[in-house]
Amino acid sequence: MTLDRSVLLFAGVIVLTSVALAEFVHPAWIWLTVFAGANMIQASFTGFCPAALVFKRLGVKPGIAFN
Repeated sequence: MTLDRSVLLFAGVIVLTSVALAEFVHPAWIWLTVFAGANMIQASFTGFCPAALVFKRLGVKPGIAFN
């Protein structure tokens, strides 16, 4: 799995997890979805993604989007 796919998978898991937590635990968990969405928008403009840095350090092979 490449870095790009790993970042997208991680973002999707965070969004779905926070929606489930907001539904079944407490509505304030929706803010995690807001944070994830804002981070994805920021990464699309700047090319900087904190999750990509972590995955790089873990040895995930590079992709195209996050150099």
